Amino acid sequence: MSNTSDQKPATKRTPNAAFSAALTPSPELAAVIGAEPSPRTEVTKKIWDYIKAHNLQNPENKRMIRADDKLRAVFGQDEVSMFEMTRLVNKHLTK
Repeated sequence: MSNTSDQKPATKRTPNAAFSAALTPSPELAAVIGAEPSPRTEVTKKIWDYIKAHNLQNPENKRMIRADDKLRAVFGQDEVSMFEMTRLVNKHLTK
């Protein structure tokens, strides 16, 4: 039998300030998500909304995103994985 008094109390997770800081998109990224400064989480959400609204996921491999003209300006290539996308988008965000 374990002694519950030895267990540490659960600590509430604090949000990371870096994720909630509003960042300004480059003109290329602003063409996709708008020019309003947004936190990284919102930027990613807006990009996914754009991808789904324009049916840009590869139907055979949903992890791959086929870039249209606007996203090609951001990604710099015709197709990217959803894991690469964040790294490529970060280059278009400034404090």
